[in-house]
Amino acid sequence: MKIRSPRTPAEWAAYYRLRYEVLRQPWQQPAGSERVPEDEDPATVHALRLTPDGTAVGVAMLQSAEQARGQVRFMAVAPAWQGHGIGRELLEYLEEAGRRLGYTEIRLHAREAAVPFYTRLGYVLEAPSHTLFGSIPHFLMTKELAE
Repeated sequence: MKIRSPRTPAEWAAYYRLRYEVLRQPWQQPAGSERVPEDEDPATVHALRLTPDGTAVGVAMLQSAEQARGQVRFMAVAPAWQGHGIGRELLEYLEEAGRRLGYTEIRLHAREAAVPFYTRLGYVLEAPSHTLFGSIPHFLMTKELAE
C-alpha cells in the first residue's frame, strides 16, 4: 500500500468519507464540513492510503500557507489502523511534496492528543492556537524542511 493522491471518483469518495468519519462525525458536525475550498486548489497536495480492497485508512492534505510554507490539514487515520505507521507515512509523503514545491517549513494545528506524535516526527510546539467545536484544543506546530 502506497500513499498517493486520490485518482478516481471512488477514491475521492473514500478520501472524504474517512475525513468525515474521523474528524467531523464524532462531534456531530454536518456532512460536507470535511470539505474546504482549498481542496480544489491545484497547488493542494492530497495524500491517501488505501488497503488492497480500496478502503481508505489514512488521509491528509498539504496546502500553501504563506511564502515558502505549507500547512498540513485534515490528517486522519482510521481508528483500527492507528499505531501502524500510517500517520508517519502520510507526513513523510506531504513533507517530500512540500520540498518539491519549494517549501522551507511545514506548519499544522495539532489536536492536544496528537502533539506527542508530531513531536516524535520533528515538529516543534509553537503555541496554543484554537479550540475546535468548543471542546478540542489545538496547538500550532512547525517543522523546518531540510533540502
